[in-house]
Amino acid sequence: MEISVNSYPCEAGDVKWIRIVNSKGAAVTLSSLGAGIVGVEVPDRDGKIENVCLGYADPADYLNDGPCMGKTAGRYANRIAHGHLRVGDRTYQLAINCGPHHLHGGPQGFQNKIWDTELLSNGVRFSLFSPDGDENYPANLNAVVEYRWSEDNELSISLEADTDAPTVVNLTNHAYWNLDGADSGSALSHLLEIKAQKWVETDDTLAPTGNLADVADTPMDFTTPKSIETDLKKDFPALRYGKGYDNCWVIDRSVDSESLPAGADKWIETAMVEDAVVLSSLKSGRSLHIDTDQPGVQVYSGNWLSGSACNRSGKGYEDYDGIAIEAQGFPDAPNHPGFPSQYIDAQHPYRRTIVYRFLS
Repeated sequence: MEISVNSYPCEAGDVKWIRIVNSKGAAVTLSSLGAGIVGVEVPDRDGKIENVCLGYADPADYLNDGPCMGKTAGRYANRIAHGHLRVGDRTYQLAINCGPHHLHGGPQGFQNKIWDTELLSNGVRFSLFSPDGDENYPANLNAVVEYRWSEDNELSISLEADTDAPTVVNLTNHAYWNLDGADSGSALSHLLEIKAQKWVETDDTLAPTGNLADVADTPMDFTTPKSIETDLKKDFPALRYGKGYDNCWVIDRSVDSESLPAGADKWIETAMVEDAVVLSSLKSGRSLHIDTDQPGVQVYSGNWLSGSACNRSGKGYEDYDGIAIEAQGFPDAPNHPGFPSQYIDAQHPYRRTIVYRFLS
């Protein structure tokens, strides 16, 4: 692997961009701001290598951006309804920064922090200390995001968090993908397949109702591949609420909960699910296969990308120019006892994995 590092100034301090190139010329570029992905260069069916990860031309534009472009969202990715969080016998009021709700850990969430950087032989280990009271979350937290890039164009992400007291955590990567090229326009013609029979139903503010609804016979059914645009304009509540897809699907688990030990939480299974999500382009021949042990995946069809900072082509993105696929815990899980738990403590750390496999 060939690894190079560049440093750029921004209001939060110097940002490191680390570019890792494998022997085939395919590359990833990672950023210490938000422990993020700012570029993924992979071949199409004809061998042409091109960036497929949306990003900005100016590294400083990633700070406090609305789309959370390519970054690690936290402490709690996605929404916590009305910022209401209960841990133990205490209730915490979190910042309201997305309509009536708390989103992605608040205005100064992990995505807007500069992480410590350690180079690896084929990747980067980013680490961040979040003190007790950070964005009003309880407990000290040490977070680690480790990326590794392979000769087979596989980007693995290890997400870890350790704490000294009970708290909640939900980490994910928030990259946007356009497999025809990052700046090529709409990605709605991409085919999407999700191993999910159910999705997390929400109200009109995109806060979960607590119901896990069947995808069958609805626009939420991606159990077989279909283009994202197929049902995007259907008169369906979830699509009206978000101006497109902005929803969490329940990944089908590979182990039947009945086989778990008596008394075990049915959501405790953490085995990797291969091809939990597959995004593909008929035009370029590229496909992105996502393996994960996360219980859910939020798919956001880039409904509000318009007005974002200039990309490397010198223009801003338009709505639907990229698709975010965020393997994660369920939104608002702390307020829904029936959802997979996102609580951790000193004896029960957080460990999750996401793998992006690029094929052509």
